[in-house]
Amino acid sequence: MDVDKFYDKAMDWIIRVGPKIAVAIVVLFIGLWIIKMIKRSTRRHLEKKVVSATLAPFLQSLIITILYVLLILLLMQILGIQMTLFAAIIGGVTVAAGLALSGTMQNFASGILILLLKPFRTGDNIITQGQEGTVSSIQIFYTIITTFDNKTVIVPNSKLSNEIIINTSREGKRRMDIELKLNYGIEIEKVKQIIEGLVRDDKDILDNPVPRVGVSTLEADGYKIMVNAWVKPHGFQDEKLSLQEKIIEKIKAAGIKLPGMA
Repeated sequence: MDVDKFYDKAMDWIIRVGPKIAVAIVVLFIGLWIIKMIKRSTRRHLEKKVVSATLAPFLQSLIITILYVLLILLLMQILGIQMTLFAAIIGGVTVAAGLALSGTMQNFASGILILLLKPFRTGDNIITQGQEGTVSSIQIFYTIITTFDNKTVIVPNSKLSNEIIINTSREGKRRMDIELKLNYGIEIEKVKQIIEGLVRDDKDILDNPVPRVGVSTLEADGYKIMVNAWVKPHGFQDEKLSLQEKIIEKIKAAGIKLPGMA
């Protein structure tokens, strides 16, 4: 008798739940196949868009994870599993994690924006947070900058996305300004000819835009000559130091006295 009751209940359960399980299994296999296709398509799309090597794997992983979660929720819905408690637990965990990791999540979101919008790239020279150097690595949570005196500076990405960044590399050229003070007794044209000759002979100075040499300031005890010359961003400081030394040596060799000379 007990066996008959068990058999009846089992058959009733199979008739009632069996079709749902069968549909769920079919949906599972179809869903896994679709996710596999989307994974391949996403990889090709990200490669065509030349997305950052740091961001591409993360984006692909995020998309696939979301699809798996959606598939699981769909299967639960098909099987008739109540998701109220499940949703409440997920919601509570999400809120707690969000409060605990608010600063980290801000850096995370900023890192995504930097990698997508590309205000700077690896290898660019930038000035930010009082630091100037070359971007050596852009990570999801922080950016690493190597300063010109060989210090490693790690900057949280939230600081880079919310504050001013000066990118000195993006335009491919940078203007070098050199100012020199002279007495009124020194002929302007003679000094200009010396400086223009040095600039013209310097192979590291670009021809376009055209370099400029002229009087920038008039003061009671003399005038200032400004030199504007364009160079490539990398090596900017070395070129400036070199040209300043050449100007001083050439002017002294021409018998022109600089301020402070006996």
